[in-house]
Amino acid sequence: MVDTARPTLGIDFGTTNSVMALASSETDGEMIRFAAPSGASSVFRSALCFWQEEGVRGGLAHEAGPWAIEEFLEFPQGSRFIQSFKSVAANPAFETAGIFEKRYRFEDMGKVFLDHLLAHAGDALRDLPERVVVGRPVRYVGARADAQLARTRYDAMFASIGREVHYVYEPVGAAFSFASRLSEPATLMVADFGGGTSDFSIVRVEAPGAAQRCTPLAAAGIGLAGDRFDYRIMDNLVLPQLGKGGTYRSFDKVLEIPPGHFTDFADWSRLAMMRNKRTLEQLGKLQQSATDPASIARMIAVIENELGFGLYEAVGALKRALSGEEHAALDFESDDLRIHAEVTRAEFESWIAPDLARIGETVDEALVRADLAPEQIDHVFLTGGSSLIPAVRRLFAQRFGEARLASGDELTSIAHGLAMIGQSGDLAQWAARDEV
Repeated sequence: MVDTARPTLGIDFGTTNSVMALASSETDGEMIRFAAPSGASSVFRSALCFWQEEGVRGGLAHEAGPWAIEEFLEFPQGSRFIQSFKSVAANPAFETAGIFEKRYRFEDMGKVFLDHLLAHAGDALRDLPERVVVGRPVRYVGARADAQLARTRYDAMFASIGREVHYVYEPVGAAFSFASRLSEPATLMVADFGGGTSDFSIVRVEAPGAAQRCTPLAAAGIGLAGDRFDYRIMDNLVLPQLGKGGTYRSFDKVLEIPPGHFTDFADWSRLAMMRNKRTLEQLGKLQQSATDPASIARMIAVIENELGFGLYEAVGALKRALSGEEHAALDFESDDLRIHAEVTRAEFESWIAPDLARIGETVDEALVRADLAPEQIDHVFLTGGSSLIPAVRRLFAQRFGEARLASGDELTSIAHGLAMIGQSGDLAQWAARDEV
């Protein structure tokens, strides 16, 4: 049982952003704000930057969040910038990342990130609560995602804070947060669109004052979301300029360049790791035999000059623009690569259509698990950045009706709900189960 007189900390460790909230018997959950370089914010980018520095223990200095971005932009050539590393948590093929001369496991990067996340919270977390509730996806990223491996790595990562940690499905945290808005009993579906996963939970919400306000009914998830949508833009607008679809000469034959050379552009966690001697040597050989060597030279420049950050920022800006406009432009310019492409919302929606179909199937799976029909859902709460994409919202409107859709607090609702769950009477009922 939980001593609700004590504060509890909710941590939404996200693929793209991380958020924390505190709850106690005196508060309904307060977001922790960070005095970031560009202004105070409750959203902390899930990013790391490493650079070599004499006098620092181990010879490597590091930062996280918006401070990592600031360090990287100041000296991109001499640093290693890593983002979206959460996406490798359940990947058995991932063992370590080479950062300068050192090897970092997932949990090593996680510990560095957590140390900075908590330190930048300042006075808000001067006394770290004894009980911490951490969100986790219903389904992890990857075709062969190993949930038990991810749990082991999470345990090692969060052991560094020296507190009791409970894991709760991320959309359940959002459901608990949304329930605080309701004044009558309802059956609620939460659709949480993160950077790496799309997760869905169905929860029964009782009237305020009930002994148990929320009861989880079912959950389902899929390992694709915002990062996949970004990659669809990269695949259609950027990668053709870096050699994808091109050819190379092998003796007397002209062959298509294998797609494997471009798979690491699928997300930040893999693109950031391409800056290594072996990969660059392989690309150097490919450039010599390529029919269009200039395109491979551009790909090498993207990797060597750490242009990936700027590319993905431009891609993200286009995606956000198309959420509000019928057409927008992808604009990126550097000494080695210039891209200007006009894109319509209809084109973008055609690129992500296969992903939306799989997301729709996962929504239906959650309904089947709860033994409910769409008309039995009273409210659908859409949260996470990709929930703002019109095609995503339309998917739910077609199933449940526009009137039942709700949104808001897209980036903070999970952490808020996790902190509130920490104040509930029995945390065991909220524990995430790997077999679900």
